[in-house]
Amino acid sequence: MIEKNLKIIQEQINKTCKIYHRKTDDVKIIAVSKMIASEKIIEAINHGCKIFGENYVQEASDKWTDLKLKFPDISLHLIGNLQSNKVKQALNIFDYIQTLDREKLAIALSKELIKCKAQTKFFIQVNIGEESQKSGIEISQVDDFVKYCINDLKLKIEGLMAIPPASDYASPYFALLKKIANRNHLKKLSMGMSSDYQQAIALGSTHIRIGTAIFGDRK
Repeated sequence: MIEKNLKIIQEQINKTCKIYHRKTDDVKIIAVSKMIASEKIIEAINHGCKIFGENYVQEASDKWTDLKLKFPDISLHLIGNLQSNKVKQALNIFDYIQTLDREKLAIALSKELIKCKAQTKFFIQVNIGEESQKSGIEISQVDDFVKYCINDLKLKIEGLMAIPPASDYASPYFALLKKIANRNHLKKLSMGMSSDYQQAIALGSTHIRIGTAIFGDRK
């Protein structure tokens, strides 16, 4: 099933990239492996997945400590909320943290990076739909926060990440995130999931977060 699903997704990526004059190599699949057993993760790796996303630090540490030893070329991304007390553990297991969303967390990450000398890279999460229940930097504060993280804290900020409102069309929010990234000279955009990744690719996404479309529904 995983092999078939990945083939379908790649065909859709190729088709969308051709329509919108993008290079297929510029679009990376993040296989979201939250609540997915190691056996299925290994199956996905064997069928070409190189980037995985996890939502919880402890679950990722439990599953990926051994997996990363077996598959050292895998890149692991944190795509769920990061609590400040989990910073050290997160830096030990993740190559990318996509949910940098507040000053307190940025300072904690900067301090711990100095101690552990990890090479972790970051995406800043933007509350693109201005929803009270969602994490993310407010749109009006993104520009200053990007500068602060790069210039003052020396964090390796590579891009922006966002989750559009589930009740609305995603495309306008993807377009807005692309605009914010452009003016901050950030080249990577983590946007688009199983239900809307083609729209995201059309509007510049470089990293699409795909879980259900690869692994099926989670029990």
